[in-house]
Amino acid sequence: MTHLEKLAAIRSLMKKDGIAAYIIPSADPHISEYLPDFYKSIPFVTGFTGSVSTVVITEDFAGLWADSRYFVQAEEQLEGSGFELVKLNAQGMAEYIDWLGEKLPEGAKIAFDEKTVSVLLGLQLEKQLAFKNISFENQDYVGQIWNDRPALPAEPAFLLADEVVGQSVPSKLAAIRASLKKQRVAYHLVSSLDDMAWIFNIRGQDVGYNPVVLSFALITEDKATIYIDSNKLTAADLATLAHQGVTIATYEALAADLQALPANSNILIDPKRNCYYMYKQVAAGVQKVIETNPSTYLKAIKNEVEVANTRKAMIKDGAAMTKFFKWVKENVGKVEITELSAAEVLKNFRAEQDGFVGESFNTIAGYKAHGALPHYAATPESDVAVEADGLFLVDSGGQYLYGTTDITRVIPMGNNTDEESTDYTLVLKAMIEGCKTRFPKGTCGYQIDAITRRPMWDYALNYGHGTGHGVGYYLNVHEGPHVFNASATPIAIELGTITSIEPGIYRNGKHGIRIENLVLTVKDERNEFNEFYAFESLTLAPIDTTLVKKELLEASHINWLNQYHEEVYEKVSRLLNEDEKAFLKEMTKAI
Repeated sequence: MTHLEKLAAIRSLMKKDGIAAYIIPSADPHISEYLPDFYKSIPFVTGFTGSVSTVVITEDFAGLWADSRYFVQAEEQLEGSGFELVKLNAQGMAEYIDWLGEKLPEGAKIAFDEKTVSVLLGLQLEKQLAFKNISFENQDYVGQIWNDRPALPAEPAFLLADEVVGQSVPSKLAAIRASLKKQRVAYHLVSSLDDMAWIFNIRGQDVGYNPVVLSFALITEDKATIYIDSNKLTAADLATLAHQGVTIATYEALAADLQALPANSNILIDPKRNCYYMYKQVAAGVQKVIETNPSTYLKAIKNEVEVANTRKAMIKDGAAMTKFFKWVKENVGKVEITELSAAEVLKNFRAEQDGFVGESFNTIAGYKAHGALPHYAATPESDVAVEADGLFLVDSGGQYLYGTTDITRVIPMGNNTDEESTDYTLVLKAMIEGCKTRFPKGTCGYQIDAITRRPMWDYALNYGHGTGHGVGYYLNVHEGPHVFNASATPIAIELGTITSIEPGIYRNGKHGIRIENLVLTVKDERNEFNEFYAFESLTLAPIDTTLVKKELLEASHINWLNQYHEEVYEKVSRLLNEDEKAFLKEMTKAI
């Protein structure tokens, strides 16, 4: 079926059921960022492969709502599909709800698959469209037309030893139960796969890039049940979980257990991390406590073992990055290098490091104008040759058994313009500004975001994405609850959190520049004014300085960069041969 035929088939089903609008979110029952193939409905229906979007189909319009990160990609991929790009004004805003409120007649019916709609979105739809008496139906029209739909993954999962993660399952459950007791909550539903992985020290292969396993949990004062395909676990792992006080039930059994909860009890449900379908299965008379998962806060603060292991992963990652830079610079113009082939070479350098499991996300290798697309992902159709000219942006990361990495570097390929040099220097200055910030306890992410942007604001420059996101421990590369962006999220930056700092400048049709390090929040000093925190740069990889305009940097930025490069050479060179050491020595020389 073509995309036009799929659109017509969905409209035919809508007409039969009297449905005025059908919504397809980019989600699964766990409200994941990266989806199992079974739930990749938007690529199937529209051809758009970006990771964040929403499709709305009515009788006479079919739109894909996406933010600025995907504008160019969406316009290219939607051509001839019957779907139009609707440009979102702000990330995370469900603007199509207002559009539906204006367009639909009184008493119209909207359908969606409740398993792919978050509780937050489901309640928002109900509230914002109540004035039109809109009703809602649970329908999976995509599933009805997807004849060769992939099966749910059946890959094996495994448990991590306590010494690898630094905290036992009973200890984590005790911390969660202490939070539930404080909130006077009897039951807690966990659907988010990274929370599941963290709580039960379990990892899997069910979702690309994220080492998680499809599962749910129901936690009470004295019981913890995992809903999972038990065939994914060995008999030894099942015995370990039983010894830890964990019960196993089938993946499909959760709905019935929620329906059987005792009346007059209550249950904590995170509205952003649970699907509307499971929310609606909760028995009548049970109070729903809408709060963030306690594990989300606990997971964000890395313990001493996680920090030590992540530092180890960063040195390995830095060695792989150094080898990659050397390969690119020595082979450009001699052998064919494309965006896709370069990404594959980088993956192979990482694979040489012990403990490497896979990439932490799809590598963004953007040459020249492609670098100006913040979430560009090269395809065989878009792939271009990398030549000895312009800028080559590479944003990549690795999953290791002892940590998760995420790093962006820009490689000047030659014949660079004055504008490229200025932009590069200002992005570097902004990144350093964020990394070297000292801040009082209680500071929130939007404050770090503004501090990082200031050197670019001085030149009336800005970027459309956030400055940073939390990062998991051998887990999801994007992790909450804290975030460095302009939204006034009232979550303080805690000691032990790992966050990216990644400012950028994107000139459409020309070039993109983003430089990214991961940082750990550490103690700095305590005085009569407050307790102050600082950032330790965990990422250890050289930053190309050939384009740097020293006159645009302050002494503090130059000192930071030179000290950083001293540490990079001292720690990473141990993993390199003599030629590679000489190359790294040159890349990390003081400016």
